[in-house]
Amino acid sequence: MFWAVLVARVLVGLPVFVFGLNHFLNFMPMPAMTLPPAAMKFMEALNESNYMTVVKVLEVVGGALVLSGRLVSLGLVLITPVAVNIALWDVVLVKQPGLGVVLTALCFFLVWAYRSHFAGVFAVKPRIG
Repeated sequence: MFWAVLVARVLVGLPVFVFGLNHFLNFMPMPAMTLPPAAMKFMEALNESNYMTVVKVLEVVGGALVLSGRLVSLGLVLITPVAVNIALWDVVLVKQPGLGVVLTALCFFLVWAYRSHFAGVFAVKPRIG
């Protein structure tokens, strides 16, 4: 189980961290893609509002935490919603599954692997304090 979790952490953390850094440092030029009109409008809105900058900061921080093995639960809390949104982008707007679906599945596997750290989130009747 240790090796499966380690591989999943690297497969999630590395691309998220690298693509997050690429937003700021632009060391990997992204190829021009032809996207459906709805996806183009959505991406333009995200870029013009600087929303993507916030998302990329979350990716860099979360990816670093997951890769480092320290505060992995916090890293997953930051990365998993981003991965789910990438999967929704792929399935709903681009109309084909892509990297986001794989990242989301790996994030859910990691949440399951670290489930003892997320026990309070899944409490049916949580107590205050």
